[in-house]
Amino acid sequence: MDFLLDSLVSAVLMAISFDKELIEIVWVSLRVSSSSTALASIIGVPLGIFIAFENFRGKRLLITILNTMLALPTVAIGLFVYALISRRGIFGPLDLLYSQKAIIIGQVILITPVIITFTIAAINHIDERYRKTAMTLGANRRQTAIVIFLEARYGIIAAIVAAFGRVISEIGISMMLGGNARGFTRTITTAMALEYDKGEFVLAVALGIILITISFGLNLLFHVLQGRGSK
Repeated sequence: MDFLLDSLVSAVLMAISFDKELIEIVWVSLRVSSSSTALASIIGVPLGIFIAFENFRGKRLLITILNTMLALPTVAIGLFVYALISRRGIFGPLDLLYSQKAIIIGQVILITPVIITFTIAAINHIDERYRKTAMTLGANRRQTAIVIFLEARYGIIAAIVAAFGRVISEIGISMMLGGNARGFTRTITTAMALEYDKGEFVLAVALGIILITISFGLNLLFHVLQGRGSK
């Protein structure tokens, strides 16, 4: 018990003193996670809106596949991307392996289905009368889509927040594609795993406190946005 308390106190002191190594790790995590979330949002939100609006053959099957992809293990995605960007892979000449770009690619694959699925849910949650009213007033399909998007904006933002929370806390993709290189691809979760293996718990606990704080803040924001979106 004393060991745990000592580690916790030391971790808190390290966090509030803005330890250089700690800040470096957190910065890499935030940079990679923010980049992957931004790219996934650019891809996922328009696709989600398109799927929600259009009626086409195989739509239900596509939505089922997207829902299935929500449970994809990060290790499986890591293996898939590794096979593509390793030296013997199709994209091997691009020299992407063990870089931040490799992590971002894997994380985009991980969370794009999350954003698409949640966007579809947010759009479908909007009362059908909004669409009918807009079309009655002479709005074309694009203008109608904009109206529905504005009504569903809180739900869509909540989807993006949830996606960021998914990638900031994942470890499989970051470890397999980033290589856990200090100061370059070492994220919060991979650093925690490394420090645990070394038996050095202070940094791991400090990073854990920061990760829990980020997760709590994201969940709080998520619930606030969900509440606004349901009004």
